[in-house]
Amino acid sequence: MVETIETSMVNLGSVSRIPLGQGRCYVVGAEEIAVFRQRDGRLFATQNRCPHRQGPLSEGVMGAGQLICPLHSHKFDLQDGAGAEHGECLMVYGVEERKGEILLRMNSGRKAC
Repeated sequence: MVETIETSMVNLGSVSRIPLGQGRCYVVGAEEIAVFRQRDGRLFATQNRCPHRQGPLSEGVMGAGQLICPLHSHKFDLQDGAGAEHGECLMVYGVEERKGEILLRMNSGRKAC
C-alpha cells in the first residue's frame, strides 16, 4: 500500500522489501518507479521503463551506482540518470530511508539530459 506523507513525499513501505543489490517496481499514480537498494544500503529511484525498448529497469543488474537494462544492456548512472550510449537518460527521483521506510519525493523528478 502506498501512503502519502506530505504533498510531495510518498511512503513506499519498508526498505526490507528490497533486498540489498536489487530493485523493485512501485506504481505511484500513473507512473512506474524503480527503487534500487545498493549493497551499501544507498537508495536510488528512476523511471521503471528503459527509454530504448521499455525494458523493466527494476529487473536490471545494478551496482556501484550503475544500472544495466535487462533487455539490451543499456547502461545508466543511478545518481543522475545519464545513459552511457545513444543520448538516452532516465527520470530520477529523490528517495530516502526514514525509520525503515522508503520515502519518495515525487515532485523531484528530473532528467540529466
